[in-house]
Amino acid sequence: KLPILTPHSHAFGLVFTVSLFAWICCQRRSAKSNKTPPYKFVHVLKGVDIYPENLSSKKKFGGDDKSEAKRKAALPNLSLHLDLEKRDLNGNFPKTNPKAGSSSDLENVTPKLFPETEKEAVSPESLKSSTSLTSEEKQEKLGTLFLSLEYNFEKKAFVVNIKEAQGLPAMDEQSMTSDPYIKMTILPEKKHKVKTRVLRKTLDPVFDETFTFYGVPYPHIQELSLHFTVLSFDRFSRDDVIGEVLVPLSGIELSDGKMLMTREIIKRNAKKSSGRGELLVSLCYQSTTNTLTVVVLKARHLPKSDVSGLSDPYVKVNLYHAKKRISKKKTHVKKCTPNAVFNELFVFDIPCESLEEISVEFLVLDSERGSRNEVIGRLVLGATAEGSGGGHWKEICDFPRRQIAKWHMLCDG
Repeated sequence: KLPILTPHSHAFGLVFTVSLFAWICCQRRSAKSNKTPPYKFVHVLKGVDIYPENLSSKKKFGGDDKSEAKRKAALPNLSLHLDLEKRDLNGNFPKTNPKAGSSSDLENVTPKLFPETEKEAVSPESLKSSTSLTSEEKQEKLGTLFLSLEYNFEKKAFVVNIKEAQGLPAMDEQSMTSDPYIKMTILPEKKHKVKTRVLRKTLDPVFDETFTFYGVPYPHIQELSLHFTVLSFDRFSRDDVIGEVLVPLSGIELSDGKMLMTREIIKRNAKKSSGRGELLVSLCYQSTTNTLTVVVLKARHLPKSDVSGLSDPYVKVNLYHAKKRISKKKTHVKKCTPNAVFNELFVFDIPCESLEEISVEFLVLDSERGSRNEVIGRLVLGATAEGSGGGHWKEICDFPRRQIAKWHMLCDG
């Protein structure tokens, strides 16, 4: 006879199954905790975590371990991985912030690498006397930038703290003040671009923001340079450029701990505005369908972006009718090249048969991750356009249904 299962045996089986499932879950969780977690995008703002750890997976810089391993295998050995650490190097957090008191990756760093005696050993005021200015820089008086550099040998992390700026010029003539912020780029890769927050109405902004770059071998530090652009935010037009600072890291020794430094802000490189490059576009007007076909073909001889190397260009196409923009398109971004090949076609509907009030604007821009993109050059084609833009537009009107391509010199944006 088959044995009859009692309610006690049912209960025992259920308890055993639940216990086994719970044990497996605990083992998986402990195995995951022992693995190195993917880096997260966390910003240090005066020791306050403004990007908490419970970010969604879409906002994390890493995914699962398999995808992370594939991504690292595709990258060169000296590529940099950006992470903005959630606490500053000194380990300071506000006492009123309970979340900030949690453990951090940098907590286990030995005191030898981050000596406590260097925290307040040098003040920004005392650093002023150590700088020597040329006669041209003294005439400009664009202010002074204070920062600190540090290297974490255990994590292979290069850490930059933008402390403050002093003596900035007033970019707003009415209020006689500025709304400054700072953009930083690591050269020569130009892949890692970060920026501080905007501080309102001040000529002596105190940022105290820390940016941590993981995966940087210490010998590779000597090959890098830091480029800082100091700007003033403008809500209604393009932000005003106050000046720039270039910090070559060759010869800088970070093995003894944090290094505080000061640099005078100098006028932006004037060579950037000398040449804007050229753009090859092809247009065709279809009178039967009242459509205008625009093909953005190529760009060449584009200037460098500041001193930060090659631009990441793309083209924005705006269609205007009677000085009112009625449509806009844009191409894909081409990375790190002065001679970009786009070959992208756009079709615009023309509201009327007459082309006299229609014009097309081409804006070549440099893609800047996390900040406003900068205009490299501008081209306008239309009945009232000057130079080659007007001649090209006349040919389009005189020869409908014919695709006409021409090179044009770009003007200032």
